[in-house]
Amino acid sequence: MTRRAITDDVPLVSVVLIFLNEERFLEEAIASVRAQTHRRWELLLVDDGSTDRSGAIAERHAREEPDRIHYLIHAGKANRGKSASRNLGLEKARGEYVAFLDGDDVYRPEKLERQARLLDEHPVAMVYGPTLYWRDWAVAGGADGGSRPNSIGRLGVAPDRSYEPPALLRTFLTDGGTVPCICGLTARLSVVREVGGFDERIDYMFEDQVLLAKLTAQHPVYVDSGCWDQYRQHERSTSRRAIVSGTYHPTRPNPAQKAFLCWLRDYLRDRDVRDAALERALAGAWWPYRHPFLYRCHAAGRRLVRRAIGRATLPRQV
Repeated sequence: MTRRAITDDVPLVSVVLIFLNEERFLEEAIASVRAQTHRRWELLLVDDGSTDRSGAIAERHAREEPDRIHYLIHAGKANRGKSASRNLGLEKARGEYVAFLDGDDVYRPEKLERQARLLDEHPVAMVYGPTLYWRDWAVAGGADGGSRPNSIGRLGVAPDRSYEPPALLRTFLTDGGTVPCICGLTARLSVVREVGGFDERIDYMFEDQVLLAKLTAQHPVYVDSGCWDQYRQHERSTSRRAIVSGTYHPTRPNPAQKAFLCWLRDYLRDRDVRDAALERALAGAWWPYRHPFLYRCHAAGRRLVRRAIGRATLPRQV
């Protein structure tokens, strides 16, 4: 992973920010990039066919800093999906490193400085840290922000060290709650291009896990303890809409996860990635789909146990 020469007029980090009808939050997302303490960045604003004021907002920022903020659209201003939009940003990126952001999320000011330095210091393909699940952005108890407190995502591994492949992929398959958010990582652009970027056949849910799987299956990755991004929780988010539609669920078998597991099985086979522990982890992820009746029985039993424990810990009436 040799470093290519970077001159003053070439950015070190390319930020690919995709959006679709995010006029409510896009200004804040863009502002979080423009406020970075690291100044050698470029921002690629990829419009995935917006019909609201999002495009006008992006165009205004591109006019204000034309040397490093660029507004990109698909041919015919089509809606192509998340994967195709991020790939368009990857195609146009000029930096040595690439980071990703969605139009409703934000970076903390030190995000690029911290993660670029870690990539400078460690011979890894990617660095990521835990993400803040951001709920208090709105008035507490409001329709969008909700009343639950913010929380930090779990890493599932010891931080501030690097991991050889495919250790992290095994962890992600064993405990889906440890998968990093797309806005929590920064990677070497050359390696992201080498693995083919995002797979445009998966473009709605789990599209980020496709890239994570490609990188962690074949390259070393550094896990940072610092939290440098905020993932906004609201009712119009992609994940919330997918839960409502029934195509995704964070804790139960769902069509989106099954499509990803099919993709991952084929990807590992085609690239001859062999690791006994990884194969066991993948088999475990497939178990609910291959044995749905047993899975339902197991899940029902766990619910009964939780209820029994809850009743046992309730204070006795006197």
